[in-house]
Amino acid sequence: MQTEAVYSSDLTFNLEIWKRELKFHKSELDMFQQKLEEIAGRDDIETSSYELESYQNRIIIERDAINKLLHRCRAKLGNLHSADHYKNVDGQIQYEKRSLYDDLRHYIKLHYDFKEDIMDFFLKWL
Repeated sequence: MQTEAVYSSDLTFNLEIWKRELKFHKSELDMFQQKLEEIAGRDDIETSSYELESYQNRIIIERDAINKLLHRCRAKLGNLHSADHYKNVDGQIQYEKRSLYDDLRHYIKLHYDFKEDIMDFFLKWL
């Protein structure tokens, strides 16, 4: 029974860490959006609206992805809290965790690629 509790707490720990990281990325996107609005409001900058709109669309897409991943994390935590801890943790929870883990890894890679792109844009215009 002790190993099951540790196993369950490990999954809970991972999910909580992932939620915090996603919330951090969401706050970063808010800062990126503010900077894009600042750039768009300048008269002396000759930047194409296409470039600005492209970054704003990517921010909207990322926010949507974050919200979906956060929802999956919360649902997974709900499943863990309602699981019967006197029995083995269901293999389905482990399978779903692996899928969520892969999706989070993929999202984080895409986020940092986007972050590099937008930071290069900011260096160019700020």
